[in-house]
Amino acid sequence: MVAKASQSLNIEINFEEEDVPYEEEILRNAYSVKHWLRYIDHKAKAPNNGVNLVYERALKELPGSYKIWHNYLRTRRKQVRGKIPTDPMFEEVNSAFERALVFMHKMPRIWMDYGAFMTSQCKVTRTRHVFDRALRALPITQHGRIWPLYLQFVRRFEMPETALRVYRRYLKLFPEDTEEYVDYLQEAERLDEAAQQLAHIVDNEHFVSKHGKSNHQLWNELCDLISKNPHKVHSLNVDAIIRGGLRRYTDQLGHLWNSLADYYVRSGLFDRARDIYEEAIQTVTTVRDFTQVFDEYAQFEELSLNKRMEQVASNDAATEEDDIDVELRLSRFEYLMERRLLLLNSVLLRQNPHNVHEWHKRVTLYEDKPAEIISTYTEAVQTVQPKQAVGKLHTLWVEFAKFYETNGQVEDARVVFERGTEVEYVKVEDLAAVWCEWAEMELRQQQFEGALKLMQRATAMPKRKIAYHDDTETVQARLHRSLKVWSMYADLEESFGTFKTCKAVYERIIDLKICTPQIIINYGMFLEEHNYFEEAYRAYEKGISLFKWPNVYDIWNSYLSKFLERYGGTKLERARDLFEQCLDQCPPEHAKYFYLLYAKLEEEHGLARHAMSVYDRATSAVKEEEMFDMYNIFVKKAAEIYGLPRTREIYEKAIESLPEQNMRHMCVKFAELETKLGEVDRARAIYAHCSQVCDPRITADFWQTWKEFEVRHGNEDTMREMLRIKRSVQATYNTQVNMMAAQFLNTNTGAAADAGAGAGPDAMRALEEKARQAAAEAKQKPTEKAASNIMFVRGETQGGAKDKKDTVVNPDEIDIGDSDEEEDDDDDEENEPANENGATEAATKTDDEGLVMKKLRFEQKAIPAKVFGSLKPANQADSDEE
Repeated sequence: MVAKASQSLNIEINFEEEDVPYEEEILRNAYSVKHWLRYIDHKAKAPNNGVNLVYERALKELPGSYKIWHNYLRTRRKQVRGKIPTDPMFEEVNSAFERALVFMHKMPRIWMDYGAFMTSQCKVTRTRHVFDRALRALPITQHGRIWPLYLQFVRRFEMPETALRVYRRYLKLFPEDTEEYVDYLQEAERLDEAAQQLAHIVDNEHFVSKHGKSNHQLWNELCDLISKNPHKVHSLNVDAIIRGGLRRYTDQLGHLWNSLADYYVRSGLFDRARDIYEEAIQTVTTVRDFTQVFDEYAQFEELSLNKRMEQVASNDAATEEDDIDVELRLSRFEYLMERRLLLLNSVLLRQNPHNVHEWHKRVTLYEDKPAEIISTYTEAVQTVQPKQAVGKLHTLWVEFAKFYETNGQVEDARVVFERGTEVEYVKVEDLAAVWCEWAEMELRQQQFEGALKLMQRATAMPKRKIAYHDDTETVQARLHRSLKVWSMYADLEESFGTFKTCKAVYERIIDLKICTPQIIINYGMFLEEHNYFEEAYRAYEKGISLFKWPNVYDIWNSYLSKFLERYGGTKLERARDLFEQCLDQCPPEHAKYFYLLYAKLEEEHGLARHAMSVYDRATSAVKEEEMFDMYNIFVKKAAEIYGLPRTREIYEKAIESLPEQNMRHMCVKFAELETKLGEVDRARAIYAHCSQVCDPRITADFWQTWKEFEVRHGNEDTMREMLRIKRSVQATYNTQVNMMAAQFLNTNTGAAADAGAGAGPDAMRALEEKARQAAAEAKQKPTEKAASNIMFVRGETQGGAKDKKDTVVNPDEIDIGDSDEEEDDDDDEENEPANENGATEAATKTDDEGLVMKKLRFEQKAIPAKVFGSLKPANQADSDEE
């Protein structure tokens, strides 16, 4: 070891041989931070005293170097890590920090490290002084780096007073962190200060919560804090604060009222809390708020009652006053529960005081309480405004008057009705209803003259002309044109007035042009009851001139029915004129009834040809759906009057004008008629005509009917002709179907080709091939069908069993089914005994046409004698010989 005396220190220092180069550099560059740091890195693994000595020598030469001071203090803190705070080395480190701050007092990092190091030593006062010195030494722009450590320090130890003072200083610089202060105050049970701070930030409109809370959430926290801690919050007026919130947050009234009541409950002021609950349920305007308050109120009363009962039960020396107190609390609770529906109705009326329905419900809730009912009705009619009313306002006046009437106070009921007629209702019908109810009350009181006078007052004409729908006029001025009032007046005149006055009322209604078809009918019936028939007919004619179809239908019906009932055929020309006038513009929907009535008149009292003319006109005047029925009636009446031959013209006209569905039935009936008349050829021609619109797949019943006809009246040739026509018609329909299918298929393939245009060459090729195949099939099918229609039954060769194997089968053959049906019919006929004439013959096989007819039976029926006239014996004889 080489001993050297240091030039900078007055002590003797021992150097290692490895340190000599570094010492020499230091001697040459004593003020170079780089060389000192290189020397310190070399001594990093040396004992603590060695590295500390180098740091001290460096700082002796460079006391203003932040880098050396920072590394030195960090090294000294590492050296005391893991030691107890009472170790003397802690004081040495503290002394080093103090010496560093002589030069580094503007460096926030040194102050932060010093404060954190002092906090770890749990020396409260010295630590507080360090933080205070740091805040005084550093500029205000760097205080934000010191305060978090300072606040962490004051919250770490139980020193609430010091913490409050520190936080107050902190909030002057950072007021946005008030929520953090409030949280600390709540943890420290300083609730009064916390409430003050919350109230301050709630009142501050510019405050923005760092936790994302809205002003409403902060308000709810304040309400919860002050209401649940009444004994710890003294500096705030809780009642005023919560009532201010009631005015400010109208959507949370239930919660705020409950908070205020809870504050008084926790304060022990139960009567005051009860007053708050009563005030709340009398002021809230929503059902939700009412439900919240009422439930809390009921729970409070129930708990109060149970608590008092437990106290009385546990007290052996209970007095009478205790029992009275229990009864009082029980009565209060029961009264609250009984009032629930009434209180809820009050809430709904506060929402909309013009709700008529809720006023009626309120009256129902006051059942058996006349004074409250009268008070409710009075308040209702004074509160509800006609233009804002929801519901019918006049019902309040009417029910109010009926209540007085029910209780025998008729004069008071009249006063209510009088007041009710003066209200400016929105609609005339409402005022008319009040007048009518008033008149009905007079009728119930047997005051018939009074009821008539009321109606006269209601229908009095104003001095000037006023339109019914003129909203600028009052409803009282337009009441004289109300049909409801006039109808009531007419009914009263019919019941209690004279014929003259009642007739005048009806005439006045017609003159005002407010009548309805029912009014006209009633007027006519009234005149008929008094035997003024011509007057009644004139009334009907006035109504007819006022109304148009279809409203005039009932008037015409009554008029014509009454006229025919009275005069019958005595005034035939007048009746005809009436019918012609009625049918002139009669729509098809109502024409059938009047045409039948007209035709009945002509049949009973007129000419047959006139009746036929009426039926003929009716067939074209009625709706299309009723034409078939009308033609059936026409045919029936023509057959009764002129005989069956006269109906041919009617059938022909029906076949031309009826739609296909009804035309088929009419053709069948026409053919049956011709058959009855012996005109077999005409019947066959009718069947052939009708067959052109009968698809064999749909109208099988028609073809079966024609087949039965040919079996009875035809021969082999006519049967073949019928089958040929059937195949021809079926081929026609098949061709149409195939054409439609081909068009549909082409459309689908074209759409598929368009849809798959982007699917690649393979997809395109497949679609094109499929389209070609579909088009080829569509073209080939009609040709094959036409060729196959030549043979309507598959032919067979003469080769027996061997030839049957080689039989060529046509795959597109149409299976008509006639051959099988004929074979079945023939088999049935073979099982039956032969008739007298033995009219059974076997059909021959015709290879040329390919038709096999087996055992067809042709019946021979006698031709009616009327057809032949004088030729009857000769023809009959010829037929017998044949």
